[in-house]
Amino acid sequence: MATYNWQLKDWRQFKFSLKEVEGELLIFSEKLGRVSGILEGLPEETKQEVIIETILAEAIKTSEIEGEYPSRKDVLSSIKKNLGLLHDVENMKDKSAAGLGELMIDVRKTFKDALTEEKLFAWHRMLLGGNKRVAVGQWRSHEEPMQVVSGALGKEKVHYEAPPSSKVPEEMKRFIQWFNDTAPGGKQEIKKAPVRSAIAHLYFETIHPFEDGNGRIGRAIAEKALSQTIGRPVLLSLSRTIEASRKLYYDSLEKAQQSNEITPWIGYFIKTSLNAQTEAEEQIEFTLKKTKFFDRFKDKLNHRQLTVIRRMLEEGTKGFEGGMNARKYIGITKTSKATATRDMQQLVALKAFVLAGAAGGRSTSYQVNL
Repeated sequence: MATYNWQLKDWRQFKFSLKEVEGELLIFSEKLGRVSGILEGLPEETKQEVIIETILAEAIKTSEIEGEYPSRKDVLSSIKKNLGLLHDVENMKDKSAAGLGELMIDVRKTFKDALTEEKLFAWHRMLLGGNKRVAVGQWRSHEEPMQVVSGALGKEKVHYEAPPSSKVPEEMKRFIQWFNDTAPGGKQEIKKAPVRSAIAHLYFETIHPFEDGNGRIGRAIAEKALSQTIGRPVLLSLSRTIEASRKLYYDSLEKAQQSNEITPWIGYFIKTSLNAQTEAEEQIEFTLKKTKFFDRFKDKLNHRQLTVIRRMLEEGTKGFEGGMNARKYIGITKTSKATATRDMQQLVALKAFVLAGAAGGRSTSYQVNL
């Protein structure tokens, strides 16, 4: 039977070396300053769009890591509502999306506040308020072991077993104390933001205090730790970067939960934070190009063309997978093949579309020319 970090005598005495990652920590700080500077120089509307897109990516991807796929439209409406940008929100079909948007904005707005049990319970209610299958807004209390398991029934592999429920209240009391003590000005202050964030995430995931939602709340805690330590809401999506290499995330976490010597975990998390920061720079550049594109073409496109282009740009910096072709255009606009072909030919003539796939026949596809 495996032994886990919380069963060891040195539990909570995390040991690590930063020798191998000093360069990456320096680059992270430089990128942080650069992104902040670029953001400050943007027009207010563009700045807001960058922030919303980043929060949206975090909300969608933190769920996708857990194999859940919320409605993008509903999450976006919830984010805008909680930012005070939408007052008349259409009836949301996806109730979990509403809570997810609320959680993302609350994490951002309250980053300076000390962490409390009440705040964690409130986040849990936001996330899982409509779920009748789990105990919401309270620590888990079931007697059976809390395990992270994969594999088919009868062939399960236990990756991790958390401390028993009876230990959770005391463990969480200590975790909350540690989190607040390591904050800026605290008696155990950790000055390097990605380091504090890495430990906070691992520590919380190890306790696994809730019946469900531990991963999503654990990543919210990681974001809070980053924002608190740098002194402003962080503009990056850790979850987007984690989701792109989900297996590496789970493997790194599983290894880290076997020892309290966590140098490899810190290294993994710093690299992830750095990649997330690079993606944030790309997102800003993408949003600027998008703004210029609509300025250039706003009076030249019909409603169908705008609908298709907006849908394509939803895919973000990586582009619309497979490009746009007549079949997809018809699917999005519910128009005829002749109209779709004419619309796309016009977009090519305007240089709003560029060829992405082989020219000619069914394999012809296009990307937005940013």
